[in-house]
Amino acid sequence: MEKLSDLEYLKLTKAQKFFYRLKLLITGFPSWLLGLGKALLSFLKNIILNIKNEFLDIFLTFKNGDFKTKLSYLFMGFGSIARGQILRGLLFLIFEIVFIFYMISSGTYWLNKLMTLGTKGPQEVYNEKLDQYVMTYYDNSFKILLYGILTIIFIIAFIYTWRLNIKQNKISEAIIKSGKKLKSSKDDLRSLVDDQFHKTLLALPLTGIIVFTALPILFMILIAFTNFDANHNGYSNALFTWVGTSNINQLVTWTSGSSNFSATFGEILTWTLIWAFFATFTNYFLGIFVALMINKKGIMFKKLWRTILVMTIAIPQFISLLYVSKMFSNNGIINGWLMDWGIVGLDSRIQFWENPTLARIMVILINIWIGIPYLMLIATGILLNIPADLYESAKIDGASTLQQFQKITLPYMLFITGPYLLTSFIGNINNFNVIFLLTGGGPTNQAYTTSGGSAGYTDLLITWLFKITTVDSNYKLAAVIGIAVFVVCAAISLFVYNILPSMKNEEEFQ
Repeated sequence: MEKLSDLEYLKLTKAQKFFYRLKLLITGFPSWLLGLGKALLSFLKNIILNIKNEFLDIFLTFKNGDFKTKLSYLFMGFGSIARGQILRGLLFLIFEIVFIFYMISSGTYWLNKLMTLGTKGPQEVYNEKLDQYVMTYYDNSFKILLYGILTIIFIIAFIYTWRLNIKQNKISEAIIKSGKKLKSSKDDLRSLVDDQFHKTLLALPLTGIIVFTALPILFMILIAFTNFDANHNGYSNALFTWVGTSNINQLVTWTSGSSNFSATFGEILTWTLIWAFFATFTNYFLGIFVALMINKKGIMFKKLWRTILVMTIAIPQFISLLYVSKMFSNNGIINGWLMDWGIVGLDSRIQFWENPTLARIMVILINIWIGIPYLMLIATGILLNIPADLYESAKIDGASTLQQFQKITLPYMLFITGPYLLTSFIGNINNFNVIFLLTGGGPTNQAYTTSGGSAGYTDLLITWLFKITTVDSNYKLAAVIGIAVFVVCAAISLFVYNILPSMKNEEEFQ
């Protein structure tokens, strides 16, 4: 599609501008995909090239290095110790000894078991002393998978450290040949609190990220390729094994019968995206509107109104949402008032949480009550920083209040809060509290129950995942859904992030 010049674009009507931008988005999507493909190919090419260069450097370092460097290939740290860098060399050597001891004592065992996740499950074995059969437990699939992953990570860490040891020998040789003096152990210790202090500070957080974030994610991904569920828990009843992509196929393949997880997944994904859209943008625009009303000249008791709104933030959601849920129940205070006023009868009470459509509308409306205060505070801070001369110039040019909002306030807000909108949308996709505390995912959909693990009309992917793990103990399907949630969030984030004005035109409002 031919792109219009700035002058031609300004001559278009609002409707024409909208359809023009829509056409640009649609026609630009294939080129965006093509660019993404080229970027991935370039990334893979760079990885292959870097691996080639690493192997070449390892070979040349061994070929051109002295005997200290050559021995360091077998005995890590030997070169550093021989050249007087005792502390550095000892750390390399100790790491190698620990690695070899671990691999001999248990690492090899876990790696061998990892291929099958165990071969001998629980069995009843005759006990001569007790003169009866007792349950004896052997392999533990869960432990095998966990320790197998840890062993692989340990091997990768060893390879990286071994390569670092080779590089260190190459650098030391170059320093000695240039006539300079190598760093002593004291210099190494001093550098940890001086020029290398950033590495010292990052060591503990990086370890925490690997142990508490990366490892659980990797474990979840691998669980998706097993048959880990209530009938195969890996220890007490039966071992779980590798099943390939059958779990993923079960979720994405449409089948007839009572196990159509694909239909349930599609329904819940659609509602999740609808919920995230309304939960994000209703809060956003109404929050801006409230901030504009409070900040408007002539409004009295501005601090009081802000304080009242912020009170909803101060009260824990666990309390407020459960209370609101009870208020709108069949026997709640709202239906009680309606009956007292004669609007409804005992048999005609409004089914706030039993009617699927009404339940979905209610969770969106109640979420507005929770979310507006946050947006009001954010919008207030941004509105106070919009240059006043922009509005003065607009007034001189005859712009109305609505035109000032459309041409100044809204573009400025969208530019500043674009990344927040994206994170808020992703956060609402995973908004567990509001749905679970208000409706528990209900009302239950019988079609969902027979095909997707006790799901309801207001269930999001995250609450459905919670039910699958806690109620049905279907961990393999839960892992697949977890991967699906990640893919959906990642795809939306990558696409939206690359078209945000605040990312593409960073200097526009500076």
